Amino acid sequence: MIDIHHHLLPGLDDGSVSEANSIEMARMAVDDGITHVVCTPHANHHYGYEPEVVADRIAALERVLARESIALKLGRGADFHLTYDNIQSALGDPARYSINGLGYLMVEIPDYGFPQGLTETFYKMQLAGLTPVLTHPERNPTLQQDPNPLIEWLRGGLLVQVTAGSVLGHMGRASKRMAHDLLHKRWVHFLATDAHNTTSRPPRMQAAQDEVAKRYGVEYAHLLCVSNPLAAFQGKPLPPQPEPVGLYAELEPKSWWKRLVG
Repeated sequence: MIDIHHHLLPGLDDGSVSEANSIEMARMAVDDGITHVVCTPHANHHYGYEPEVVADRIAALERVLARESIALKLGRGADFHLTYDNIQSALGDPARYSINGLGYLMVEIPDYGFPQGLTETFYKMQLAGLTPVLTHPERNPTLQQDPNPLIEWLRGGLLVQVTAGSVLGHMGRASKRMAHDLLHKRWVHFLATDAHNTTSRPPRMQAAQDEVAKRYGVEYAHLLCVSNPLAAFQGKPLPPQPEPVGLYAELEPKSWWKRLVG
C-alpha cells in the first residue's frame, strides 16, 4: 500500500515529535503493509513550508530507517492549506508543494467558510500543471452538512482522498457516514492515513482497505490503496477509474418517458 498523506517528519508540524517517534511510526506503517509514504507536513500560517528543509529531513530519516532495517520508501509532499499566499506560490511554482514535485497536490480546505472562487482556483491549478487532491472531505463539517460543492469540483477534475480511520469509524459517526457515501458513489480516488502519531492518529491502512474490499469490491480497494497512489507518487496519470454514481446525472438527456412525467 502507498500512503500519500502522512505527517512522519519530526518537528515540522503537529505530527511526529521526535526522530524516535518517526521510527516508531515508520515501523508501524511497514508492519501494516505500507511500502511508500509521502511525507506531507502542513503548509499554512502556523507552519512554514520550505522544500529544501523537507527534503533534508527526508534524507536524514531515510538514513535512520536504513540503519534500523525499516524498508519504507519516502516521498515529499505537503498538506497544502488554501491561503492566498500559498495559492499564488503554487501557481508560480507547481513543483514546490506537489508530491515529489510531479504535480499531484494534497489540498485541505477550511472547515468553515470556503475561500471565494474556490472552483476557479482548482481550475487555475490544473492549468498550471497541478492535479488537486482534496484531503478528507468526509471530516469537513461544512461538506458534511452540504456535500453538493463536491459535485462541481469533481466534474472539474478534482480528486478525493478519504482518511482510512474515517472508513472504520475512528473519526466519528458523521465522518464514517460520509466516507461510505462517497465510497458507494465511487467518488473517492485515494485512501490515506493522515497519520500524526502512533496512538490517536496511527499509520494504518490495512483494515480500511479490507473494509472497502468487503463492501465495494477488491478491485476498487486496490485502486484506492495501491494503483492510484502509486500513480500520484510517480507523477503518472491514474489508471481507468470506475464510473462515478450520479455525478453527471443532471447533465444526461432525459428519455421521452422522463420528459413526459417530468
